[in-house]
Order: sequence, then C-alpha cells, then structure tokens
Amino acid sequence: MSKPFSTHESQVRAGFHYFIYGWRLLLQRSLMPFVVLPVIINTLVMVGLIWLFFSNVGSWFEVILPSWLEWLRFILIPLIFLMMLVIFYFAFTTLANFIAAPFNALLAEKVEQQLTGENLTEMTMAEMMKDVPRMLKREWQKMWYSIPRLIALFLLSFMPVLGQSVVPVLTFMFGAWLLAIQYCDYPFDNHKISFMQMRNALLQQRTMNFTFGALVSLFTMVPFLNLVAMPVAVCGASAMWVKEYRDFFLGRTSGEFFGADFTQKRTEVSTGTRRGDITTKL
Repeated sequence: MSKPFSTHESQVRAGFHYFIYGWRLLLQRSLMPFVVLPVIINTLVMVGLIWLFFSNVGSWFEVILPSWLEWLRFILIPLIFLMMLVIFYFAFTTLANFIAAPFNALLAEKVEQQLTGENLTEMTMAEMMKDVPRMLKREWQKMWYSIPRLIALFLLSFMPVLGQSVVPVLTFMFGAWLLAIQYCDYPFDNHKISFMQMRNALLQQRTMNFTFGALVSLFTMVPFLNLVAMPVAVCGASAMWVKEYRDFFLGRTSGEFFGADFTQKRTEVSTGTRRGDITTKL
C-alpha cells in the first residue's frame, strides 16, 4: 500500500524518478522502433525551423527594430534575439508534438504494455489512421487551453518591473505545467479519458507533475538533447500513468474512489487523498 498523493518532498523525488526512468525505457530494444519516428520528426521540424529562423532573422530585426530606435540597438538586439529564441522554442515544441501525436500515442501504449505485461487492444494501421482526427482534436484542445494563458503572460511582460522579474518565472512554471499535461495526456487519451479528467487528476499531484514538466522543459532547451526529449517524456509519463493513475481509472470498481470522476479540481475524494487519508494499491 502506498499513498499516491503524499508530501511535496516525495512528489519532487517522484518527478525526478519518472523523468530518469523515461531515459531507461528509451534504451529498451523492444521500444526502439517506436522511438525512432518521434526522433526523426523532431529532427525534421528542428532543421526546418532553424533554416526559417536564420534565413529571416535579418528582416525580422528590421521590422521589430525601427530606425528611430537605432540608438538603443545594442540594448534591444539581445532582448529581441532572446524573445525570438523563446518563440522558436514554443513553435518547435508545439509543432513537433502536433505532428508526432499519433506516434507518441503508440509509444505510450507500448510502454504501458511492457510495464504491465498486459496485451492491450492493438489497433491495425487502418484503425490507427481512422483515430488520427480524434488525436489531433485532442491536440487542439490542449492548444486552446494554453494559448489564452500564454497571451496573458505575454501582455504582462510589458508591465514595468513585473514584466522583467516575475513574468519570466511564471512563464517557465506554466510552460513546465503545459509539458506535464502534453506528455501525460498520451496514456490517458489512449484509454479515452477526457481532457478535463486528466488535467484535474494531474492537479492532485501538481508538485510531482510540475517537477516532471520542469525537467522536460530544461532538456527541451538543450540543443541535440531536445531531439530525444519528446520520446523520453512520453516514456516517463507513461510509467507515471501505470504507477500513479492506471489502477484508479481502470482497476477500481468499488470503495472510496469509485464514482470520483475528477470533473472538478477539488472533490471530497480527491481532497482526502491529497491529505493522505486515503490509500490505494499500486
């Protein structure tokens, strides 16, 4: 018996554990065929965006930096370049995940199958192609969750003092949370668990998921390592699903958890669980 929603310290350790375990799973020979495609997609997207960035960076500077601000050139150019890098990072992450969604879902399924030893319902290629529109719709749902909040942070960045001190920290924290949602969603979605249920389930262990997402975010910013950050995150998030959530969503048919659908951020059951009053068999 273990407590899935325990102290913040143990949740931080759990976040590190699942990220490191994702690297171990990445090297499993049986999973390698399902890792190759996301890595290839990452590479192609990265090469394309790098070409777009450096072939247009000069003209972008001319548009963003008008002639009447030429006297501030040495101050503004580093800031503008940093802003472009941030935009590049979010564009790379969003586009790569959108294109690779079907392959990441397949990788999550194979990881779950390997960790549980259970033969999940395997889809034929034709069935998988029919399911692609639903997967892409889910990706749009995640984008619509993130875009308004990112716009709000962008607008806050223009506020004096606050925009230069607090907003960068908030942006990193929210980005880490978005990446936790992004990669944990694949095993949840494989079992047709709604986006709202998934998001609110992650909120119950927010410290663990934020830690996991922060590590993914840091590695996504490192050149070349970011090519494998996606499959590592999918593997780690799938292991987290198996250990922390799978039993609750699929295996419990009675007891305290039965009927708790996580359609709200706080329920009587989830609050009790977060305090550690309820335990589950994992």
